Amino acid sequence: MRIGIYGGTFDPVHFGHLLLAETCREAGQLDQVRFIPAARSPFKPDALMTPGKARADMLDLATAGVAEFVVDRREIKREGVSYTVETLEQLASEFANDELFLLMGADSLADFPKWKDPSRILELARVIAVNRGGEAEPTLDHIKEELGEAAASRIQIVTMVSVAISSSDLRQRIGEGKGIRFQTPRPVERYVETNGFYKQG
Repeated sequence: MRIGIYGGTFDPVHFGHLLLAETCREAGQLDQVRFIPAARSPFKPDALMTPGKARADMLDLATAGVAEFVVDRREIKREGVSYTVETLEQLASEFANDELFLLMGADSLADFPKWKDPSRILELARVIAVNRGGEAEPTLDHIKEELGEAAASRIQIVTMVSVAISSSDLRQRIGEGKGIRFQTPRPVERYVETNGFYKQG
């Protein structure tokens, strides 16, 4: 199989996340996309996050009925800071006969050389980086300079429709008493309301 790996905090998941996953699935001819919510991001180690189980439950609600989308809770169960290279090592062993593709936004690609062991990541998986429509397509010059031509050759850039939605914006809207309808799937919206997540005070 060709398996996409999509990590993030997903706090909360929204339509931008889902569109990125579907854009990559189609462009990379992927058989499956595994959403992997992080226990704790190495880039935001002190950030307050919704409990991992709740973020994974929201992903389950958002992807229900889509056979190609799978929610993988391994990083939440492992706890601690989530490093992509460690997760990929596990997956490469578990899916030894399959090909792995790491999915990310173009903003993450810009910081990719600063990740833990980026060269090893590119040995374990190809990268599909998504550029939002209307923005200049990112170059791979910094990848070539820091990691080499061979590493850059394992990165594919695709463009998706621009969606101006972010998890931080949704959290802010809820904190201000505003709605998030049509920005996240309705079951996720109801789950957030029922559990009182992201409200101030």
